[in-house]
Amino acid sequence: MYQDKTIACKDCGKDFIFTAGEQEFYAEKGFENEPTRCKECRMAKKDSLRNKRQMHTAVCAGCGGEAVVPFEPKGDKPVYCSNCFSKMNEQA
Repeated sequence: MYQDKTIACKDCGKDFIFTAGEQEFYAEKGFENEPTRCKECRMAKKDSLRNKRQMHTAVCAGCGGEAVVPFEPKGDKPVYCSNCFSKMNEQA
């Protein structure tokens, strides 16, 4: 049903293969758009977005230690450090 398709990456211009298996996966997940970037450019874009994330410090509501989080704490909800957050998820 599906056949491998060659697509030019919109960032680097290099051709990459959108395999029949990938097309089938996209269809199963309901994705309507084909990929526009090669694997290397997709990874580079993800990395650049991660590196732009500003981190904020807060006092952990669990242990009182320092919590570093990717959002600005407003004070209306508790903020937890990584260890306390993990412990809470294990208990749930």
